[in-house]
Amino acid sequence: MQSVIAHNIGILGAGQLGRMLALAGYPLGNRFTFLDTTGNPSAGIGEVIVDPDNQHLAAFLEKVDVVTYEFEHLPVQLVRDIEQHKPVYPGSRAIEVCQNRVEEKALFDHLGIPTPAYRIVESAEQLEAAARELGCPVVAKSVTEGYDGKGQAVLKQPEQAADAWRDIGHRQLIVEAFVDFVREVSIIAVRGRDGEVVFYPMAENQHVDGILRYSVAPLPDIDASVQQTADRYIRSLLDELDYVGVLALELFQARDGSLLANEMAPRVHNSGHWTMNGAVTSQFENHLRAVQGLPLGSPQAIAPTCMVNVIGQEGDSAALLALSNTHLHRYDKTERAGRKLAHLNIVADTHAELLEKVRTCQALLPGAPPVAWSFESTL
Repeated sequence: MQSVIAHNIGILGAGQLGRMLALAGYPLGNRFTFLDTTGNPSAGIGEVIVDPDNQHLAAFLEKVDVVTYEFEHLPVQLVRDIEQHKPVYPGSRAIEVCQNRVEEKALFDHLGIPTPAYRIVESAEQLEAAARELGCPVVAKSVTEGYDGKGQAVLKQPEQAADAWRDIGHRQLIVEAFVDFVREVSIIAVRGRDGEVVFYPMAENQHVDGILRYSVAPLPDIDASVQQTADRYIRSLLDELDYVGVLALELFQARDGSLLANEMAPRVHNSGHWTMNGAVTSQFENHLRAVQGLPLGSPQAIAPTCMVNVIGQEGDSAALLALSNTHLHRYDKTERAGRKLAHLNIVADTHAELLEKVRTCQALLPGAPPVAWSFESTL
């Protein structure tokens, strides 16, 4: 049966990722209907059904041909209910796994994807014992509901366990040993309905206070075998979950070059925003191609690119856009501390030129941290 472009795509969630999906889909002739379960939509595009009390699901389903999502913190039962009526990609199993760090770690273990040493604890006393066993520092994370650094605490001493347990406020935590890593990286891949998979070049990511600030790709100093290892890890996840769409896998690269999985995200991902201007086909377009059963586009990078997140306060747009080959993507949000307001994609001919342009950009953004790439010394 020949695939056709779906006329109306339903998106669960109505934030900036949904906004960028819609912007990528309009040239394909798509229309978009968002189902917002938070009561606080910010997409500012397409048709938005605000439904925090689950009263308008039938109206949403009548309008759409296929459903995807931009945010994995959704009621799993809601996604299962939708699957009874319309195709949903990725499926509910992916959301179920990614919402629960214990299930996620179990899946990594099952597939032979290495992770930092970890323990599961259900009391402050168990947390203290795990900290002693793993050796401090350790990071304690809520099993559910944590993202962008929320629901986490770093223990520098086991005696901090009681305070950390109280501050996180969850009945079950996962405790991870710290990794002596060189850098944080991520791999993004997309799998079509027919099982075709394409892999984007790995990106290096810099986080501050648990929030991504910079992503750069492709990397000039990464061995081909490391990219192949990351490709193999994410391919095993895609196939195991019979996944359709974009999947992101965050990793730590250790000093010996090995990779340890941190977490995965079943959606288009912040560390893939560079693809909007730095790759042949963006992650957003490829996600839409996948869920509609269309051929996947090339993930090849066209030039060294850095994504710069704009957090809390926007800079001078005119000054930023005066930088050559710099692209501003605003989310139409009001300023608020810690809020993702926009991102910039900076493209350059060489990594050395890119680094200088990013430093110039950073100086124009209020509160932006200095960029600290691990490959800087090799330029």
